[in-house]
Amino acid sequence: MKTVPPDPNIVVWFQDGYVRLGDANVNILTHGLNYGTGVFEGIRGGYNEDDHELYLIRVREHYERWKANCGIVGIKVPADVEQLCEITAELCRKNKFHSGVYVRPLAYKASARIGVHADENDAYAIVVVPFGDYFTGKRDFKAGVVTWRRVDDNAIPGRSKISGAYVNSVLAGGEARANGHDEAIFLTQDGHVAEGAASNIFMVRKGKLITPPVTDNILEGITRDCVMELARRELGLEVVERSIDRSELYICDEIFFCGTAVELISVTHIDHRLIKDGAPATITPKLQRLYADATRGRMPAYRHWLWPVHAAKKTEERHVLSV
Repeated sequence: MKTVPPDPNIVVWFQDGYVRLGDANVNILTHGLNYGTGVFEGIRGGYNEDDHELYLIRVREHYERWKANCGIVGIKVPADVEQLCEITAELCRKNKFHSGVYVRPLAYKASARIGVHADENDAYAIVVVPFGDYFTGKRDFKAGVVTWRRVDDNAIPGRSKISGAYVNSVLAGGEARANGHDEAIFLTQDGHVAEGAASNIFMVRKGKLITPPVTDNILEGITRDCVMELARRELGLEVVERSIDRSELYICDEIFFCGTAVELISVTHIDHRLIKDGAPATITPKLQRLYADATRGRMPAYRHWLWPVHAAKKTEERHVLSV
């Protein structure tokens, strides 16, 4: 995976207004930068070439989760969920995005001073950038269990996407790559499988789709929730949320990661062991196709997941012309 720095001229939301990304800067002493007191979110937008529409995927649920998680750290976001959705759609329109996008809301403690104690000076920003496949062109995707343990809920809640907690993911991801893997797999403090460095994990075993429960220090993923619904409704699979032992990963039939950025990606190797002797996955590709279709407006039953960006603008233009 190789990322390209975003264009500094794109329009972002910063300090209660639309500004250039290149002008959206903070003081070097900002509390959120020094002490990790920020909470972020990740939201995808899928583009449908046939109807020329960009769909923000479960954007309301993402902002509901973000505002709730901000409360864990004591950060207040004054805008309501509908306003945040509208700002995000307007950013897509202002930047004339007609492709897949990734949205990064960030709320943080904004005081510029030295001192761990956080005051009530809160701020937030929203950035939208063009975004394609997170792991472009990966055919053999290798994952490995790392020595770093998933941060515990009683230390820094993993479910809350706190900026400082992602040092945990940075360390795990670095170790995984140094060991020849593409992604890390965290274990909990008691040795159960938790998740990847920045994604949830599923395995298929004996015809069941199995994933760790939210009590195993995982992010309560929205993509994870989409996958479970699609698996049950469209494929008729039994979906089980339970603790997973490390050795189960070695003897399962399929494994995949899912998340806002990665969407769904099939894993071929765990700890340098070939899964199922290299037999092609059967369930994962079906879920990949279903998720892609559902999040790009091709499945009417899941349109309630989507916020069309350009349709709202077209409606406004039609109204103006008819007056």
